Amino acid sequence: MAADQLISSGGPWESVIGYSRAVKAGSYVHVSGTTATVDGELQHKGDAYGQAKVAFSIIEKALAQVQYSLGDVVRVRIYLKDEADMDAVGRANGELFSKIRPALTILAGVKFINPEMLVEIEVDAYQA
Repeated sequence: MAADQLISSGGPWESVIGYSRAVKAGSYVHVSGTTATVDGELQHKGDAYGQAKVAFSIIEKALAQVQYSLGDVVRVRIYLKDEADMDAVGRANGELFSKIRPALTILAGVKFINPEMLVEIEVDAYQA
């Protein structure tokens, strides 16, 4: 199925690398890996919980562009630089999804392009 709608965050890398912040395809929205980067600046350096909260905020805004919400999320993938940050990032995830309980994958030991990045998050959302 081809994309119905491409969702942009306006970031400069989207056109250079060739990706969208999110893609709506049928009833699904797939949100690309999202870090705590706002206007080219990484937020909450050294704070995985803070970075996760910013990433989720960016994801929420992308979903809202096509009238979806975090309540529509069916899958979350979290990538961590360090496994020691699992509890902090898990807490941020739980604050949003403890009642929704989407499928979840957490991987640790990821080497990010920016070494100050501690977490990257992607989600899939669905509306019937």
